[in-house]
Amino acid sequence: MVKTVSLDQFTHKGELYSQAVKGSVRCQACAHRCLIGPGRRGICGVRFNEDGELRVPWEYVAGVQVDPIEKKPFNHFLPGSKVLTFGMLGCNFHCSFCQNWVTSQAIRDPAASQYGPQITKLSAKELVAMALSQGAKALASSYNEPLITSEWAVEIFKEAKKADLKTAYVSNGYATPEVLQYLRPWLDGYKIDLKSMQDRRYREMGGVLQHVLDSIHLARELGLWVEVVTLVIPGFNDSVEELWDLSRFLASISVELPWHVTAYHPDYKMEDAPATPAATLQRAAEIGQEAGLRYVYAGNLPGKVGSLEDTVCPKCCSLLIRRRGFWVLENKITAEGTCPNCGEAIPGVWG
Repeated sequence: MVKTVSLDQFTHKGELYSQAVKGSVRCQACAHRCLIGPGRRGICGVRFNEDGELRVPWEYVAGVQVDPIEKKPFNHFLPGSKVLTFGMLGCNFHCSFCQNWVTSQAIRDPAASQYGPQITKLSAKELVAMALSQGAKALASSYNEPLITSEWAVEIFKEAKKADLKTAYVSNGYATPEVLQYLRPWLDGYKIDLKSMQDRRYREMGGVLQHVLDSIHLARELGLWVEVVTLVIPGFNDSVEELWDLSRFLASISVELPWHVTAYHPDYKMEDAPATPAATLQRAAEIGQEAGLRYVYAGNLPGKVGSLEDTVCPKCCSLLIRRRGFWVLENKITAEGTCPNCGEAIPGVWG
């Protein structure tokens, strides 16, 4: 495993916590709300109590690169633009199908740490300068769970705002109202994984379903741009009944909430699960559309899901954004965010 003691040098006094009894602290960064005694760590392994003070990750990255914003995935957030994506180490879940397990699980799992995620010391200003030099229009926290490193993200996002850059989280959505309020002045886009509509599945991953559902509600109420992703895994969450439950829930929040159904590939501790076929994604998308969702996308199978990679006007059915995989091939949405054919307002962050 990555030795937490070596990471402890890259820490700073946290802000998302309260004092508790006998020198303990109550962490507010995620819905676990860990009560952390002196010398102990939270479930994530990277937030710890040092003499009654919560120490949190600070001023390093374990991964950084420039991506298309569609890779996050966002389809209604600066389409066709570049985003500088950075991440640290650790997660508050332990999903057996994790697609970013080398960074997310390196704290707790020797199988992940053996790949030796490289830790690089970088300041917030250096990350923003890197984004600008690469022509990125946004910065995103990803690769591990960003909620557990929110203080560091805010430090970066404050610098990003000075440079007129947008900001985003790629998250499992296991948030608290406190952390969402804390992020709100500095965060623009929030991609949330809704992994299942079965609480027992979330218990297996180390969480509670309701907290994620509440986060989706609150993030939208706070004015963040939210897109939801479900990694559709055969035998795990691909039943017609569950896909309907997912679709109905999202439609109850807003029919304009973009939903991405993406294909699983065998990885980490679920290598025995088959890859998701295109037909399953198409069925999931059809269910979402029947439930009333206006913007349903299928991902991870470029060219195999028909028009489900594209954005289409829900009023006149004009093709607005044509995509192939992570690449925008054509974008007809106006600068005001409307359909050029009928004038329908298309929800999103377009400029």
